[in-house]
Amino acid sequence: MKNKFNKNWNRSKQARKQRKYRFNAHQKIKRKFLSLNLSKELRKKYNKRSFPLVTGDTVKVLSGKFRNHKGKIIAVNKKMMVLIDSVQIVKRDGTKINVPIRPSKLQIIELFLEDKKRMFSLERKMKKQESKTEGAK
Repeated sequence: MKNKFNKNWNRSKQARKQRKYRFNAHQKIKRKFLSLNLSKELRKKYNKRSFPLVTGDTVKVLSGKFRNHKGKIIAVNKKMMVLIDSVQIVKRDGTKINVPIRPSKLQIIELFLEDKKRMFSLERKMKKQESKTEGAK
């Protein structure tokens, strides 16, 4: 196996190669791995199925021990796991720790719209869709 990251890598059945691809990926590609699906209301509003997550988004846990918990995203750790403010475990000494959750188990309920990059891309895409619908008429 090569040591460098290869953009042209297609797929493999071997789990070790899949893990290696994810861990050695560039930051732009890793950001795409952190895309979450939107709730039904947001899908209708933005005509989009998923968005890359941003710190501050409100999410809902879809599966696992913390199913149906809702909260804001605090951070994303190095292992590409998401930390949510309402998902915590109490240790024996009484301290609370945020539990890391995989992004595939989450759904965005409310978008954090104070992020300038996200707003710019949303406005651009909305204008593009409006021009397509006007051209079709």
